[in-house]
Amino acid sequence: QVQLVESGGDSVQAGGSLRLSCVASGTIFRITTMAWYRQLPGKTRELVAGIDAGGRANYAEDVKGRFTISIDTSKNLAYHQMNELRPDDTAVYYCNTNVVHSPGEYALNCWGQGNQVNVSP
Repeated sequence: QVQLVESGGDSVQAGGSLRLSCVASGTIFRITTMAWYRQLPGKTRELVAGIDAGGRANYAEDVKGRFTISIDTSKNLAYHQMNELRPDDTAVYYCNTNVVHSPGEYALNCWGQGNQVNVSP
């Protein structure tokens, strides 16, 4: 079993910055990908940024140039640096990872508990 623990959510003013972190623990042979999603009230969860174990990242269009995802596979840890925050970035941010528990097994998908980010005008 794998647990994801997130931290870093807070309230900031527009233009400010936050860094979210997500650490995976439990039975982990290797992590293949880590990602951040966000969900606004009444909306579906959407991908914000993702990264694979090799460091290749992809971003949603509206966060490109503002957000940066990074991964430390030796610590099963991902960071999500968010700069130039806007009020419409306000959401619950969720960490997501694909984890292989043992050699030869398929990766399983896991979610964190969610972290509230509030950006005021």
